[in-house]
Amino acid sequence: MSGLGMTYVMINGNIDLSVGAVLGLAASLSVGLQDYGITIAVIAALASGLVLGAINGLIVWKTGVNAFIVTLGAMIGIRGLIFVYTEEQSFYATNFAFADFGVASIGPFPVLAIIFLICTLVMHLVLKKTGHGRNTFAVGGNPEAALDAGIRIGRHMMINFMIVGFFAALAGVMLATQMGAATPNLGRDYELWTITAVVLGGTKLAGGFGSITGTLGGVLAIGILRNGMNLMQVPAFYVLVILGVILISVLIIDQRLNVHASKGVSI
Repeated sequence: MSGLGMTYVMINGNIDLSVGAVLGLAASLSVGLQDYGITIAVIAALASGLVLGAINGLIVWKTGVNAFIVTLGAMIGIRGLIFVYTEEQSFYATNFAFADFGVASIGPFPVLAIIFLICTLVMHLVLKKTGHGRNTFAVGGNPEAALDAGIRIGRHMMINFMIVGFFAALAGVMLATQMGAATPNLGRDYELWTITAVVLGGTKLAGGFGSITGTLGGVLAIGILRNGMNLMQVPAFYVLVILGVILISVLIIDQRLNVHASKGVSI
């Protein structure tokens, strides 16, 4: 789910390493605040993603520090915040309606899959049919030209960081409904899966190029890979090794394509 927002951020020429930690915090909030009602708990969880995304974007905008460094620090800080909030304990859903939602279906289609596909369609249309989508490509492709064209680059990047924060939080809530629980370590390595899926879908790290449909393909490929390995009972640490190899390979290919493109050479 967070791959949808990550696509926007990476087309902008940035990256967000805090999505896994935001997912974990949102999951913990959505379960831990259920004594106040499911609605309040879910709203608080989603709001945490928006706020943390806004903070990341604001820091990148106002300080000019590379987004990699900012969000790396955010990843560490938010993960620590999760342990403070949960006191290193797992939370379990007290309302069965919350857990039931995670396994509900409409006909043969799981509700969570339907939500994901609807979000994918909306984000695809926003990227392709709206001014914000066009500005996303413009800022990532040539920031100087975008600034000359009157695009407020800082505010624009901040909005995209809020988008990725929201979708990371939504992914956390959805994962918590599936599990009926939340653990302090939930979402670890999730940022690596997300970045791999987005890059595998054709989005360039340098910015200026990418698509939601490509990301959808990357997500499906990663999902099939993980499920296939689970069915073959491949140990989890081997899965991480394979993920690392895939990510490095895709980045090498992306770098070679960028070098050849800058030289005007087709391969």
